Amino acid sequence: MPRPLRVAIVGAGPAGIYAADALLKSDAAVKPGVSIDLFERMPAPFGLIRYGVAPDHPRIKGIVNALHQVLDKPQIRLFGNVEYPKDIRLDDLRAFYDAVIFSTGAMADRDLSIPGIELDGSYGAADFVSWYDGHPDVPRTWPLEAEKVAVLGVGNVALDVARVLAKTADELLPTEIPPNVHDGLKANKALEVHVFGRRGPAQAKFSPMELRELDHSPNIEVVVDPEDIDYDEGSIETRRGNKQADMVAKTLENWAIRDVGDRPHKLFLHFFESPAEILGEDGKVVGLRTERTALDGTGNVKGTGTFKDWDVTAVYRAVGYLSEKLPKLPWDLDSGTVPDEGGRVIEESGTHLQSTYVTGWIRRGPVGLIGHTKGDANEAVANLLDDHANGRLHTPDSPAPEAVDAFLAGRDVRFTTWDGWYRLDAAEKALGEPQGRERVKIVEREDMLRESGA
Repeated sequence: MPRPLRVAIVGAGPAGIYAADALLKSDAAVKPGVSIDLFERMPAPFGLIRYGVAPDHPRIKGIVNALHQVLDKPQIRLFGNVEYPKDIRLDDLRAFYDAVIFSTGAMADRDLSIPGIELDGSYGAADFVSWYDGHPDVPRTWPLEAEKVAVLGVGNVALDVARVLAKTADELLPTEIPPNVHDGLKANKALEVHVFGRRGPAQAKFSPMELRELDHSPNIEVVVDPEDIDYDEGSIETRRGNKQADMVAKTLENWAIRDVGDRPHKLFLHFFESPAEILGEDGKVVGLRTERTALDGTGNVKGTGTFKDWDVTAVYRAVGYLSEKLPKLPWDLDSGTVPDEGGRVIEESGTHLQSTYVTGWIRRGPVGLIGHTKGDANEAVANLLDDHANGRLHTPDSPAPEAVDAFLAGRDVRFTTWDGWYRLDAAEKALGEPQGRERVKIVEREDMLRESGA
C-alpha cells in the first residue's frame, strides 16, 4: 500500500498554511494521501498576522479563523519553536520528507541609504511593529520621547506605524496589546506625526480602507496640504486603471479641502517630498531634510533641487521588509528572495533544486496583501504535485512521522504543537477576560512554551 506524500513546510504564517491547504485540496490528498508538518521558529503559529499586523486591525486578524480551520485537519502537524537551520537543516528535512516548501516571510527592515540613518532616534518600522505586537525576541521597552515624528513611506506599514504613534494608549487598550506595550504607549509624547512619500497621491500604496481608518480616531486630526494634490498623465492613467488607487486619491482630495479640526494629535500626509538626510546633533536625530519632487509626466518624479528641513526628533523608515537569507538555498541579494520558477527553487546553474519549493514573501518579496499569497501557494503546490506525479521527487530515508519527533527529542528541541496552541490561546483569552478584552498577548518565549505545555 503506497504511503502518504510527506511534505515539510518551513514557516507557519499565512503563506505556509495556504500551501498546506492547497495540498489538502489536491487529488493527492485522496490518493495516496498527504502528511504535512509545519515548522515554525516562534512558539505560536500565524506569522505575520500575529507579529506583523497592527493590534487595532481585528478584521485582518480575523483571517486567523480561516487558517485555524486548515491547521485543525488531522493530516497536519505543527512543530513550533523549531528554527531552521539551527534546530533542523535541509539535509535533515530531506531524510524525512518527499518535498520541502519554504514560506519564511520577511520581518527585517530594508535599508535606506541616506546620511544620518544610523543616528539615535532613527528606527526601522519592522522593529517598532515587532515591539508593539509583543514579539518575544525584541526589547520590552521602546523610546517614545519625541513630540514630532517622521515616518518615511506610503504603504500600509507606514500607516500602521503612524496610527499607533498618533493614537492614545487607552485607545489601543481594548486590543490584545500586552501590558509592557500599553505602559510604553502611555509614556508616548508624540503630538505630531508626519508621513512622507516621494511621489504623489496616485502612487501611494495605501489600501483605501486602511487610509480611511486614520480618520476614525477621536484623537487624530489628519492633514493633507492642497498643494500636494497633483496628477500628471501617468497618474491619471493609474487612477483610471486601478480602482484602489482612485479611491485613495479621492480620500486624500477630500481631506485636503476641508478645514483643519481641533483633535489633539495631528497626522500630516506629505507627498512629493523625498527624504534626503536625517539631521543630527551629538549623535541624535534633530530633523529631517527632504527634497521637493515634481511629476515627470509618466507618474514618476524628479528632484527639483528645493530642500526643506522638518523639525522632528525621531524618524521611522517604512520602506519595505526584507527576508533573511536561508542557508543551503540560492539567494538573490538585490530582491532578498530565493530564485524560483513557478515556486520551484532554481540554482545558479538554472536547474531545479530537487524537491525544494518556495511560496510567499521569500519567493516574490514583501508586496501585496495577505490574501495574495494564496495564488503563490497554489502554483508552488501544483508544480510540487506535478514533480511527484512524474517521479521527480527524491525518496526520503525515514518517512515515518514519528521519526521527526525522535529527531527533535534527540536534539533536545523544546517544540510546541497544535494542541499546545489551543492551550496558549486559552491562557491569553483568560488574561483578557477580567478586562473585557478578547485576549492579552503573552510575550516572553519561556511563558509561551510553558503555557503551550512544551
